[in-house]
Amino acid sequence: MPDYLTLKWIHMGAAVLSIAGFVLRYVWMIAQSPLLQARPTRILPHIVDTVLLASAILLAWMAGIAPWTAGWLGYKTIALVVYIVLGAIALKRGRTRGARIVAGIAAIAVFASILWVARFKSLPFVFGA
Repeated sequence: MPDYLTLKWIHMGAAVLSIAGFVLRYVWMIAQSPLLQARPTRILPHIVDTVLLASAILLAWMAGIAPWTAGWLGYKTIALVVYIVLGAIALKRGRTRGARIVAGIAAIAVFASILWVARFKSLPFVFGA
């Protein structure tokens, strides 16, 4: 098993790949590109997101913290689910192109909030603290 610092870098790299892949697929959705239906486009995000989630779980375990004991980690956990749902709406489940565009912008904003909380380990922008 990798040490904590190595695992943290794997996690951060997976996060960068996750959002970069989402933004690329979002742009392809807006442009109505057939690349959105390519096999690698449909498979790679699942691999990246699995690495992201697995590394997050291992990091929390190695640090001895759980989402319900640290507010910032609980927020990241809930926000991740929201990001996934918004991403699904943006890329394929939205009924209209307009709904997909709005969901994509919201997904990117939620991801940005996850980065903020990961960096500062606090929630001031959410709760006004």
